[in-house]
Amino acid sequence: MSFFGFGQNADIEIVFDDADKRKVAEVKTDEGKKEKLLLYYDGETVSGRVNVTLRKPGSKLEHQGIKVELIGQIELFYDRGNHHEFISLVKELARPGDLLQHTSYPFEFANVEKPYEVYTGSNVRLRYFLRATIVRRLSDIVKEVDIAVHTLCSYPEVLNSIKMEVGIEDCLHIEFEYNKSKYHLKDVIVGKIYFLLVRIKIKHMEISIIKRETTGSGPNTFTENETVAKYEIMDGAPVRGESIPIRVFLAGYDLTPTMRDINNKFSVRYYLNLVLMDTEDRRYFKQQEVTLWRKSDKSRLPLHNPHNMQHLPSTIMPRQLSISSEENSVRTMSPNQDSGPQRSVSPFIPGNDGDKCNGPTTKPIEEDIEEQGKNASDITEKVSKVQINDKPLVAENTIIVEKPPIAEKPILNRPEGDETTQ
Repeated sequence: MSFFGFGQNADIEIVFDDADKRKVAEVKTDEGKKEKLLLYYDGETVSGRVNVTLRKPGSKLEHQGIKVELIGQIELFYDRGNHHEFISLVKELARPGDLLQHTSYPFEFANVEKPYEVYTGSNVRLRYFLRATIVRRLSDIVKEVDIAVHTLCSYPEVLNSIKMEVGIEDCLHIEFEYNKSKYHLKDVIVGKIYFLLVRIKIKHMEISIIKRETTGSGPNTFTENETVAKYEIMDGAPVRGESIPIRVFLAGYDLTPTMRDINNKFSVRYYLNLVLMDTEDRRYFKQQEVTLWRKSDKSRLPLHNPHNMQHLPSTIMPRQLSISSEENSVRTMSPNQDSGPQRSVSPFIPGNDGDKCNGPTTKPIEEDIEEQGKNASDITEKVSKVQINDKPLVAENTIIVEKPPIAEKPILNRPEGDETTQ
């Protein structure tokens, strides 16, 4: 035993098989730094050797057993004392006894299920690591080594585009379109902004990618919003009928796949935030949730496989509808509707219920307007979403949105003064 530096001690080293051939991935630590770790995938075998080196050759080391563990763990920063383990595998390497010389023990965890991807955020950390332990009477000798785990997704079968019309009554009416609702981490966001009615002086327009991290549940729920990227797409005043293209490359940003209810502990969602600012520094913005996923570097799927990436046709895709109500936050209508022209109106619901939306292609309609100028009391806000098949995207005349046949559409009036209404 080692007592105040006297007695035998040992160093532990964990060496992985095929470490020189395996890929590495950069993983952010809880200190904000990045480190390179060996990369594993779901179902892969984790194997290697545990090398025990005695510090004083010729002197024995008494121990109560030697073991190695493979652990998957979630750590919430506001509750650091409790670690939630979703994987815990143990291999006994040696029974209690004495070590008289340097020893190496092989280990193998075959076909390990790794359901989640490693993640380090503002309030949570998910990690996988190997822990080798020499059990002793007073103090154990422990060595931990982290590994990186990535989860790969199959190609989406249907790539639905996102099309919405939003605006302020008699002031601004725009339509924005994104080519897909699901993007892989190296993908390119392609879209367009159509100005159908412009009666306010717009100074510039930008698009940003927002990561929303939600941890905990109930009263211990914490939400952290982080602007991952910001990209200016227009500078100057647009006119009616003008079309502004959007092209954002995701490869240059530090993104992770979308995570929903990971072990009932946290979620990570991504939103595209379209922001317009007028000459009086009033901001108009609309958020739309998108799904990010990770694909393999080399596709091994055959060409006839239906899960292969499909190219969007040159014709205009039918609009995707989202209807919001107080009882049901999201009801999604199938994009495969009849070919005849149809209209649907979504009533305005105050507040932000985006976290309740489980579908990547739809989100309750909401228009958040921040006002810092004057004389804004006579402007009313109207947010609508219209499905029109086989109809030009840019209209010659102002689009008039019909009222729903069932319920009257509430109108949100802005308060007097310079207060902000969201």
